[in-house]
Amino acid sequence: MKKNFYLLLFVLCALCLAAPPANGAAAEARDDGDRIVFGSIGEASNLIPYLTSDSASHEIADMLYIAPLRFSRDLEPEAWAAESWTQEDGGRVLRFTLRKGILWEDGVELTAEDVAFTYRLVTDPATASPYADDFLQIKEFKVVDRYTFEVRYEAFFARAISTWMNPILPRHLLEGQNIRATSFSRRPVGAGPYRLKSWEPGSRIVLEASPTYFLGKPHIEQVVYRVIPDNATMFLETRAGRLDVMNLSPEQYLRQTSGPQWEREFVKYRYLGSAYVFLGFNMLHPFFQDKRVRRAVSCAINRDDIVKGVLLGQGVPAFGPYKPGTWAYHPSLKPTAQDLPRARALLKEAGFEDRDGDGILDRDGKPLAFTILTNQGNEQRILAATVIQSQLRAVGVDVRIRTVEWAAFIHEFVNKGRFDAVMLGWTITQDPDIYAVWHSSQAHDGGLNFTRFVNEELDALLERARSIPDRDERARLYRRIQELLDEEQPYCFLFVPYSLPIVQRRFHGIEPALAGIMYNFEDWWVPREEQRRRLTE
Repeated sequence: MKKNFYLLLFVLCALCLAAPPANGAAAEARDDGDRIVFGSIGEASNLIPYLTSDSASHEIADMLYIAPLRFSRDLEPEAWAAESWTQEDGGRVLRFTLRKGILWEDGVELTAEDVAFTYRLVTDPATASPYADDFLQIKEFKVVDRYTFEVRYEAFFARAISTWMNPILPRHLLEGQNIRATSFSRRPVGAGPYRLKSWEPGSRIVLEASPTYFLGKPHIEQVVYRVIPDNATMFLETRAGRLDVMNLSPEQYLRQTSGPQWEREFVKYRYLGSAYVFLGFNMLHPFFQDKRVRRAVSCAINRDDIVKGVLLGQGVPAFGPYKPGTWAYHPSLKPTAQDLPRARALLKEAGFEDRDGDGILDRDGKPLAFTILTNQGNEQRILAATVIQSQLRAVGVDVRIRTVEWAAFIHEFVNKGRFDAVMLGWTITQDPDIYAVWHSSQAHDGGLNFTRFVNEELDALLERARSIPDRDERARLYRRIQELLDEEQPYCFLFVPYSLPIVQRRFHGIEPALAGIMYNFEDWWVPREEQRRRLTE
């Protein structure tokens, strides 16, 4: 999940590069042309970003739409569609003035009425958006004039600024439509740097540079996302020159991308990612309603072994939803250490014993068995699940692993709560407010609290932490939230991986920063003599 919604990044730890930005921004004029081809494990499901939580859809949407604000390279809020913005009354009132002359790709001007429409659409119960909560905190939304709007909150709301980094949708095209059934989801019209050119289901999505983008037409003419559900196949395509960008696995990064050809044609980057991987339990499952079972599973897992064996050291073990080094990160908690005797004792307390001598614990005649569900094509998660399967077998737990194609995985299983346990990842957001993932109000079909974890103390902490401006007090509350999650183990937080992107060397303008490498994608370019992909291909 990438740079908007819950894809916004925390302040990163110091960026560690495997190679210097030799192809960084140049002082000379930048040429237009060429095409860039990305590999994508999953296919986008819906290009109305308020309706979907999968990263493949948001990655495309980031290219198509604009928002009043965005994060800079240093992860500071900056104006984007807004010409200016102010905060007043202790942060309870925000006023935005949009730039004049921003055009939707059909030539209609973007105005404050589009923002007002987007606000109404997202908060409409019929939309059932998983991102509605931020907008529901608004007490009053007022259009001041054609380009100015004002929002007022009942009390200070910590995520108010990041709320306005969410995309604006076109009122003139969507008003009066059934947002859940509109063809706009596959034929969107935006005001961003790129436009949708074509969508071949199961194969590729092609974007083209927008000549009416208000900050200027991007230099790279076309962006292609090829759907390749298998990482090994994606790597072969990259090596053959048919992909320009992919995220490497640790083995590919360390062992398979060295030598003269790779060094001549590609640049590799390495930095601690803004995401964590977890094993989440379905709280409606009879086994996982018992905290002792969840804690036992966590105690049986050796996170260091997963980081060493699956990530080849390219990551760090995790104990909660925040990134090491950020202000909300708990200063003294540690990842759960493997403790097999403790795991066995907890399971025995919960009534599980091996009564028939088959090596699997049982209770009331039912074996302690469950299935870990994850998505096809993500080798890292599948390998981690396999390691966990072996580790849990050592304490008498029978684990099966099932992989499902990405779109079905999200829409038919995760969103509907049809799983025993799920292995997934969340992107870590810029603000530490995790209300949308953990509050009980989000524990419903299509909600981001898809494990259905409900805890009154957690609800109260989340509500309080988002309503006070004092960062020290917020940090104290988020420390307690991490302690509570550590006690309850609704997720087994596993690890924070390093991001390991590789980019074809002909692309210039890449400037690694706190925000990673994609924050300035619209400024990337290829010297004319190095351009290789004709748009007629």
